Order: sequence, then C-alpha cells, then structure tokens
Amino acid sequence: MNAIDFQEMKGRKLGRVLTKLGKVTREKVHEALAVQKTRKVPLGQLLVELGYCTERDVREGLAGQAGLPYEDLSKLELNDEVKGALNAETVQAYQIVPIAFNKVSKRVKIAMKSPDNFRAVDDLKLLMGFSVDAVVSDPEQIDGIIRKHYSKTESVVDVVSELASDQKLASLAGVKRGESIDLDAVMEAAEDNKVIKLLNLVLLQAIKDKASDIHFEPFEDEFKMRYRIDGVLYEMVPPPKHLGPAITSRVKVMAKMDIAERRLPQDGRIELVLGGAPIDLRVSVLPTMHGESVVMRVLDRSNVKLSLDRIGMRDDDLLNFRKLINKPNGIVIVTGPTGSGKTTTLYAALMELNDIETKVLTAEDPVEYDIDGLCQCQVNTEAETTFAKLLRSFLRQDPDVILVGEIRDLETAQIAVQASLTGHLVLSTLHTNDAPSSVVRLVDLGLEPFLLTATMEGVVAQRLTRTICPKCKEFYEPKEEELMELSLTPEEVRGQRFARGKGCDNCFGSGYRGRMAIFEIMAVNDQMRELIMKRANTNSLRNQARKFGMRTLRECGLLAIYEGQTSLDEVVRETLAEE
Repeated sequence: MNAIDFQEMKGRKLGRVLTKLGKVTREKVHEALAVQKTRKVPLGQLLVELGYCTERDVREGLAGQAGLPYEDLSKLELNDEVKGALNAETVQAYQIVPIAFNKVSKRVKIAMKSPDNFRAVDDLKLLMGFSVDAVVSDPEQIDGIIRKHYSKTESVVDVVSELASDQKLASLAGVKRGESIDLDAVMEAAEDNKVIKLLNLVLLQAIKDKASDIHFEPFEDEFKMRYRIDGVLYEMVPPPKHLGPAITSRVKVMAKMDIAERRLPQDGRIELVLGGAPIDLRVSVLPTMHGESVVMRVLDRSNVKLSLDRIGMRDDDLLNFRKLINKPNGIVIVTGPTGSGKTTTLYAALMELNDIETKVLTAEDPVEYDIDGLCQCQVNTEAETTFAKLLRSFLRQDPDVILVGEIRDLETAQIAVQASLTGHLVLSTLHTNDAPSSVVRLVDLGLEPFLLTATMEGVVAQRLTRTICPKCKEFYEPKEEELMELSLTPEEVRGQRFARGKGCDNCFGSGYRGRMAIFEIMAVNDQMRELIMKRANTNSLRNQARKFGMRTLRECGLLAIYEGQTSLDEVVRETLAEE
C-alpha cells in the first residue's frame, strides 16, 4: 500500500479504513456498529471483543485514519548514525524512535506509539531542524528499542565536554559587540547537531526539575547557564565561553527572531509539547557588554492549578475571595511583587466566572495562558494598543467581567473605575507590599478618593513561600533569636512544632521543594471607605482591616509554619514585620 493510499484514507471512519486495509469485512463492521448502539464503547474495541480483528489490526486502522503507515519493527537493526539522530532524553520524552536518517538532507523517519502524537513531529522540526516522516508501530516494540539503545541517558556534562574542543564554534566567540558577523557561520553554528543536543538537554532537564526560568548569561571570561527553581537560581555545568554565540543563535532561530540583530533587545516565543504536556517558552534576548543575555520563561500549562480550590487559600479566605469576585460590579485588585503568583490567582478566578452566561474580556501583557471561553487581547505598545486603549474598546463590547493585566498609570486606573461604575466587575493587579498600601498607591497615581470608595470592593495581597522538602523534613526547637525575627517569644509558641529541611538529592540540598501561596484579603467596608475619603495612611487602613478580621501575610505565614508546611526563614524573607 503506497503513501498516496494512506493519504486518501486520512479522516475516513475507522470501519471504512479497516475494510480498505482488508482487516475486516463490511458486514462485520455493520454488525459491530449495531452492537455499538447499545454499548457506548469505541468501534475498534468492539471488533476485538467480537473476535473480528486483533489489537494490532485496530492500531493499523487508527494509523491509516491519521494518514500514516504502520510498520513492524521486529527485525529492525539500528546503526550508529540512525541511533545518534536523536538523543536519549528526546526519545524518552516523546516515546518515539528513529528508524532511518539521512544526515545530508537532515531527514529522519520516526516510529510513534500512537498517531495522536503529531506534536512530536512538529517539535522535532522546531528543536532539531529536521524534515520528519512518521510511521506508527507496536508500543512494545518501541519500548524494547528504547530499553536496548537509549537506556543510558546522555548528560549535559557529556555534551559540554564534547563541544569544548570545537574550533569552528570558537571562531565565533572572538567577534566583539558592534563588529559585523558572518551570517553563514552563525547559521551553521545554530544548526550544529551538538549545539542542538546541548540546548535540548538543558530544556528537558529544566522542565523535568520544574524550573520557572532558564538563563544563558555571557560574562568577560565565562558563559553561565542557570535555572530558577522555587524562586531560587541554581547554576548548571558552565559550557566553554565560546559556545555562547552558538547557543544564543540557536535560541533565536527557535523563537523566530532576527539572528543578525545583536544591538537591540528582542522578544519571542517557543511552543513545545514534552512528554504529552504543552510547554510555552517566552524568550527575551538582551544585548550586554559581553554578548547577548537570554532568559527563557517556562510556562508549563499542565502544571498550573487554574482552580480556586487548588491555589492554596484557607477555607475562610476562599469564602471571602469568592464573595468579592461574585459581586456584580466593582474593582478587585490582586497585589504583590513580580513572580508572586498574581496571574495564577486571577486566572483561577476567571475560570470560576467563565460560563456560558458571562462575557469575559482580558487585556494582558503578555497573554500567558490561552483559555477557552475568554476573549483575550494582547497589549502592544509599538502599535499603540495600550491597556487604556483596549479598556475603552472593551466598554463597547458589552462585557460582564474585565481583566486588566496591570494598572500602571492614571489613565488606565480612571477607565477601570469608569468600567466598574457602569456595571462591570474589573479584576486587575498592582505592585505593592501589602493589601492596605494598594489604596495609597492608587491615590498617589492621581485617582480621587471618592472614586475609590465608590468602586473598590477588595484587595488580595499574596506571596509565594518555599515549602519544606517532604523527604528530608525534620522537626526542631527554634532558638530565641530565630523567634525574635518574627517578634515571637518562647511562651507564645509553646506547644507549637517547627519544621525545616535537612537537604537531600530531591531538593538539591536546599531543604525546600515546591512553593505555596500565603494571602492577605482586605474587603472594603463602610468604615474603610470613610478612612479612604480622609486619605488615611497605610497603618490606619491596616489596623481597621484587622479589626474586621483581615489576616495579614505574616499571620498567614505563621499558620503555615505551625502546620509544618514552611520554615521561619521563608516567612521572614517574604513578609514584612507588622508595626
């Protein structure tokens, strides 16, 4: 059966494909379809149960339905060139094996377990720069090949040592900033198989370790690779300095940036699917004294808990927050420093509000997660599409809920107020230290207090604190000096248990693994509105809010300490002392 026949079968019904392949007769397909009316199970499963097909026949049919041939790998012998086309990490991440490879044309033929793994083909084209042909094969045969040929994984150290003596790549490192470069040489370096392999290993390792950012940093005498896990940077094995331009060029090719532009900052995006999980990489390239610094922000969509029940709010806080976001109009603000989880909290709120009866519009910079049911708009300052301009347009789109990525200036704040006064719920973020100081910040921007009192419904401040590693957690008695950091006395904490991590392989010796959010929720009531009208300071607002039950960030952190989730040091680091 030739490839054209498979393309003709693409998209046809499974019964039709199996008949065309000669695996089953038309009468038997009709018999199985009759049974399917009473039993809601897949047709392929029914044909196997009735004894008309084997499981392999059904796999062949599903492959044909996707327009792909099915190949038996039982007699396949891999030579070194074919085996070396893909590294062990790529093979294991995508659950594929190379079965043919042409080094000159950079064309690889891969066998997949399922025809649904189409993203593997797309990602190999992007990551490796290959032309890819795909076939479907028996999963057990593929597992056997992986066990036999790819059980020993190649490490970053191995590839770095291979690249250390590469003279071609070393020649690029001598080009200084402002000097012209040989574009052909840069492109050749970006397409070098060893450079591609190194970058893929770094990406796979970072994603496996749940890193949030990957940094490639050029210095005068070295080139560093670091990644951030749970808010803390860890250094990887540094490659030789001369690899910097090649690695940077490869990243720019993947992110569809201008490879020749080395004087201006650039931004781009890379979309991958690793191990079945969709991964977005936001790429930023910044020219520095000694070369281009690259930061890749890892957005692992499968790892984001877009549900209010899963973001870590305590039951009473969750009840108060739900009351705020279910108001028909008004402004609700989430505040905190960069990387404190504000976006995740807002998306979780939108997911709860997102139903068929509610029109939700968002203005973001950038749009981090693509969510069905939301009309999401990207801010583009070059095209003069600012938050303020988008907000004005939103009001003509008849929304119920509006998300403004950030209130950065008076104009955006005024339109957000106008939107809430005309019957819309507005969600947004600010950069302040705690919930009460958000009010003062908005007044400082130039917003009139009477407008704030008419529209503001509540503010949520949050931080992310590292959680203690469960594998090396131990309980201990803290010293008096440690307690003093949180203004506590030994008498106040009598009967409480304190935990810390000793450090192990699971947590890279840090004693921490993962992060949790702590929250401070300030609902704006009549008494608070009076204080806002009087332009009261942050302390007065905080004291009033605490009278009505607001739990401060530090108090929320203390509860997490007493429950053995985080440590004294983390709460001291992430929260301010209360006056």
